Amino acid sequence: MASGRKPARPLVFLGAPGAGKGTQARALAQHRGVPQIATGDMFRDHVARNTPLGQQAKAIVERGELVSDEIVSAMVAERIRQPDRAGGFILDGFPRTRTQAERLDEILAEAGFSSALAINLQVGYDNLIRRICGRRTCSVCGEIYNIFDRPPRVQGRCDRDGGELTARADDREEVVRKRLDTYEQQTKPLVEFYRQRGALLEVDGEQAPEELTRRLIPLVESAVGAGVERRA
Repeated sequence: MASGRKPARPLVFLGAPGAGKGTQARALAQHRGVPQIATGDMFRDHVARNTPLGQQAKAIVERGELVSDEIVSAMVAERIRQPDRAGGFILDGFPRTRTQAERLDEILAEAGFSSALAINLQVGYDNLIRRICGRRTCSVCGEIYNIFDRPPRVQGRCDRDGGELTARADDREEVVRKRLDTYEQQTKPLVEFYRQRGALLEVDGEQAPEELTRRLIPLVESAVGAGVERRA
C-alpha cells in the first residue's frame, strides 16, 4: 500500500456445517462495512460470467468431482484483489483444509494483508443435525427458516413474500451425517492450525443467531488487533 500500512485484518469463519458461519459472517460483514466472500457466491459468479475459472469449475462439478484447491484458491486470490476488500473482508467457506489455509497465507501476503484471524463457532453434534435437517429456504427471496427453531407463520410459506419454502437435497439426515464426518476428518484440523498460531477466537455457537451476533461483534473487535487465541 502506498501509505505503508497494511489493510484491516481478514477474518475466517470455521465450524461444522450448520454452525451458522454464513449467518454470522454476513452480520459481521454488515457491521464492519466489509465484503463477505463466500465460496458458493464466487463459483456462481465465475460460472455466470463464463470466466476461464468458471468454465473449469463447472466442468468439474458436472462430472461429479470436487473443485481442486488450485481453482478455489485462484478464485479467492482474484476476489481479494478487487478494490472493495481494501478495508478488510470476511471469508466464508474457505479455507476448508490445511493445504488451503497455507495457500491463503501466501495469497494474503501477496495482496499486502496480514494473516487471518479465525473465528470457530462451536455447536454440538445433535444440534447441528437439528439445524440442518430443519432448514427451509424461500424460493423467492432466499430467507432461511427452521421448522424446529424458527418456523414461518404459515407452514411452507415465507413470512416476507409468501414464497414456497424448500429443503435442499443435501439436507437429508443421512447426507448431513456424512458431511459432518467429512468435516471432522478434513476441516476440523484447521482449528488446531490457527490455535497453534495464536490466531483463533473460539465462540459458543449454541445461542440464538441474534444473541450470538450481539456477543460476537465486541469479541471480534477486541481480538482483531491482538490476534491472540481467545475463548468465549
